[in-house]
Amino acid sequence: MARRPSAAAAYGEEFSFVSPLVKYLLFFFNMLFWVISMVMVAVGVYARLMKHAEAALACLAVDPAILLIVVGVLMFLLTFCGCIGSLCENICLLQTFSLCLTVVFLLQLAAGVLGFVFSDKARGKVSEIINSAIVHYRDDLDLQNLIDFGQKKFSCCGGISYKDWSLNMYFNCSEDNPSRERCSVPYSCCLPTPDQAVINTMCGQGMQALDYLEASKVIYTNGCIDKLVNWIHSNLFLLGGVALGLAIPQLVGILLSQILVNQIKDQIKLQLYNQQHRADPWY
Repeated sequence: MARRPSAAAAYGEEFSFVSPLVKYLLFFFNMLFWVISMVMVAVGVYARLMKHAEAALACLAVDPAILLIVVGVLMFLLTFCGCIGSLCENICLLQTFSLCLTVVFLLQLAAGVLGFVFSDKARGKVSEIINSAIVHYRDDLDLQNLIDFGQKKFSCCGGISYKDWSLNMYFNCSEDNPSRERCSVPYSCCLPTPDQAVINTMCGQGMQALDYLEASKVIYTNGCIDKLVNWIHSNLFLLGGVALGLAIPQLVGILLSQILVNQIKDQIKLQLYNQQHRADPWY
């Protein structure tokens, strides 16, 4: 007796568990961050090439350009797996994307928890970073602008106090220092002057030689570490919102990738089922 095509078989041939909505939503989600990562790498490389070679080697650990390049490359590779994996319905790439994104999320969460629990050690690490930045203040223009911005933003000077600027070879207060900036502090430490048309970049001249009371009439004498800690305590809701804003895209990416992986696996099972029953003359 001839086999009559089953309606279920015809339906199984056309039906797909893979949702186009999930597939292309994940694709465009990754595409957006893929483009952002390429822009980050381009900006980082451009900033790096614009620096002198000796300055580039002086402060690699705190160079914003290097940080931008590293983060951009990692984001590029991660989103590449997400883009190609979702477009080609590749389980291996999607699992890699999901796993890496989960690891990044857990590392950020662990860093936040450890920073809160071991706040004293975190404060010490921040102090080391600031002191290192002070040492290389004149070696890196980007770092110099970043420090100047921070000191003006938080109305502070140095790490613990304005005398921390002696760590810099140009501002060092030792008598054998031939620098014209000896015992000085950067202009960003100076108190703002009302209606000042031109910034006086020499306003911090000789300030380290003065005591706190006298220096406080001209510059900020409090260090940036205490100011930063106070700012964090005052803006916990803002920082929480930023952390949530970083976490939500990661969680969305993990969720979409896992949904798509499960749909692809179901589709593979359906295809195997159809292949097994094609040879059955009574199906």
